[in-house]
Amino acid sequence: METDGVRTDRLGLLLGQFDQAREMAQVRLEGLGDEEHLWEPVAGCWSVRRRAEAVTPRAYGPGAWVIDKGAADIPASEYAEVARQAAGGMTIGKIAEDWSVSTARVEEVLAFDGVPEPDAVPVTTIAWRLAHLHSCFAGEWEWTFGERRRDPHELVDFTPSASLALERFWALIDRWRESVGAVTEEQLDTVGFSQYPYGSHPGDPYATVVAGANLEFIHHMAEIAVLRDLWRARFTGGGTPD
Repeated sequence: METDGVRTDRLGLLLGQFDQAREMAQVRLEGLGDEEHLWEPVAGCWSVRRRAEAVTPRAYGPGAWVIDKGAADIPASEYAEVARQAAGGMTIGKIAEDWSVSTARVEEVLAFDGVPEPDAVPVTTIAWRLAHLHSCFAGEWEWTFGERRRDPHELVDFTPSASLALERFWALIDRWRESVGAVTEEQLDTVGFSQYPYGSHPGDPYATVVAGANLEFIHHMAEIAVLRDLWRARFTGGGTPD
């Protein structure tokens, strides 16, 4: 369905939202240089690093450069999601597999009846945010439209170069957008149309997966925009460079 040339069907709305977010993101990322790409605004940032210099226990990537990733756990902000998975019929074993934790940890979360303490969320670099998005969308494409066999953690050759990272990222996003744009109404309703192994995708209708991908893109690009603002204003004196 179209209203004044604008698609108002489910897929049309999702694609329209993504296209607008992508256009805004590309404008915001113009002029990104290597120094800003890797800038660490505070100590202890997660970033893209040489393999031998990774500061986290589960950093991953197939090449010389890896993306930081912390120890496996279920963050407090996701307790409700775990409860939803269990209520929807997922076994404790499957939930544990999705979150890369023990079944005992899942049982602990499901038994918790208080208000969890807020998570200690790491500060990340622009390089980390871009690499994380690239890894997520590459994995989602592979496990929805590809051969569904390669580990998502082995799909992206991370790089410290801002221009190369963006070139590779936008090429992947174009491929993902083209594939999603060809999805049928029946496929949108198909549970397990995406078999992406890190999450609940195999148990979700594909329409909710696409909506989740949009949110992932939007919120990380918003964070990158804030980091770019902070980079410009990192000097004292009201943001005036020294």
